Amino acid sequence: MNANPSMQAAVLEQYGDTFRRTAIARPSPGEGQVLVRILASAVNPLDLKIRTGKAEHARHPLPAILGIDMAGVVESVGPGVSAFRAGDEVYGMTGGVGGVQGSLAEYAAVDARLLAPKPSHFSMREAASLPLAFITAWEGLVDRAQLKAGQRVLVQGAGGVGHAVIQLARAFGASVAAVDSASKAAQIRAWGATAIERGTPVEDYVAEHAQGRGFDLVYDTVGGEGLDASFRAVKRFGHVVSALGWGTHALAPLSFRPGTYSGVFTLLPLLTGEGREHHGEILREITRLAEAGQIAPFVDARHFNLDAVADAHALIERREARGKVVIDVAA
Repeated sequence: MNANPSMQAAVLEQYGDTFRRTAIARPSPGEGQVLVRILASAVNPLDLKIRTGKAEHARHPLPAILGIDMAGVVESVGPGVSAFRAGDEVYGMTGGVGGVQGSLAEYAAVDARLLAPKPSHFSMREAASLPLAFITAWEGLVDRAQLKAGQRVLVQGAGGVGHAVIQLARAFGASVAAVDSASKAAQIRAWGATAIERGTPVEDYVAEHAQGRGFDLVYDTVGGEGLDASFRAVKRFGHVVSALGWGTHALAPLSFRPGTYSGVFTLLPLLTGEGREHHGEILREITRLAEAGQIAPFVDARHFNLDAVADAHALIERREARGKVVIDVAA
């Protein structure tokens, strides 16, 4: 019997090391899986933490193929898969944590429940930039806070998840303000939100942008002082969501409103297998909104390949990326 054909992958052999491009066996799709020929793999800040061994909540056994977000073409389908067929263009948040192969490889055998048809007018690079950020935004805004049209939303941080929160909230008919550095103000306005310069006292921007009453919903993407400010910026009976709750926080400001709090842990389906269907469902909604012109990708213009993954990580470490950094993976 012939061995499986090989593929190229960027492999991490020790935490903190650089990646080694090498040939390994190409996987075969099992029950409920599809084999995807990966064309683009996005880099998330979490990938950097996993690479250095600093992500206790998202460890990946070594040697590891990292990469959480991907876009590509279905090569073949395994038993029990009817939603996809060979040739379909797909995207998803499909691995790179918990021992599940990531997207820094030419092929991956992917749980079909995690995938959705990619937006037809987006490139592979653009599609790969979406899954983690927009799933995280959806779980906070829609699943946890049950966002409604006409509500006032405040976003702490307009980075990878923050820009997705802004666009998704606007697509649902909310008015949005976002707190970040002055250098991001023009981009925040381009997404249809009001820009608030970081360092502005909470009381000042609540008075100016929320009638002094507070915001219906506050989505924190930065943690620490950002989450503390969120508890003070939300209105009475409002809702605070955080995707990054690190720090030591006093809950009294939220209790005095009395507001509610929800955490978002987007990796849970990958780590436990629970709720994978919902990730696919969310991405189908994101595709629908994208094809309706309500969501736009934000991708750094620089190109990297499997030989230059370390350079892509370094760009993010230096905080020089403008948009999501994407690796070009071409089989």
